[in-house]
Amino acid sequence: MSRWPDDARTRLAAAAVDLYLEQGYDRTTVAQVAGRAGVTERTYFRHFPDKREVLFANQAAIDDALVDAVATASGTVRDLVVAGLTAVAASLQDRHAELARRQPLMDQHPDLRERELAKLGSWSTALAAALAAHGIAPDRAALAASVAIAVLDVTARDWLGGPGDADLARAVREALDEAAALLGGS
Repeated sequence: MSRWPDDARTRLAAAAVDLYLEQGYDRTTVAQVAGRAGVTERTYFRHFPDKREVLFANQAAIDDALVDAVATASGTVRDLVVAGLTAVAASLQDRHAELARRQPLMDQHPDLRERELAKLGSWSTALAAALAAHGIAPDRAALAASVAIAVLDVTARDWLGGPGDADLARAVREALDEAAALLGGS
């Protein structure tokens, strides 16, 4: 039997959002989050380096899904981008309620929005590297990745504002088509 509860990470993330919404991000301490989750501060720090990161717990898994999807895809730059963004969308789809609940925190707190932008930057860098691994020139890969992640960000924000039953991957594909038409128009 494990000494540490298997779901501590999940409970910490839920407790953090609860407390941040109840009493404010700035007024909530790591000790309070740990207490609400039924773990020690030491356990908290075993999972997260600071009080911000608890809100970004799945970033590494999403980075990996993005890179793996592009690595195994083939076709045009658009096909590769769609494969990567579809993998990200699949990672987010079942988390709509959780992500929509925490979105006001991202919008209200500059350091959380800064961290969210860093996450998007990480996805853009990962996507650009994955595209370059397919032989796409680094400058074109970086441009395609930047545009793709911007489209994902705008689309995901719209999706989070909705009821959650919409297919995020389809919305991202449609938004990429709309962006291409917009940029391709006169």
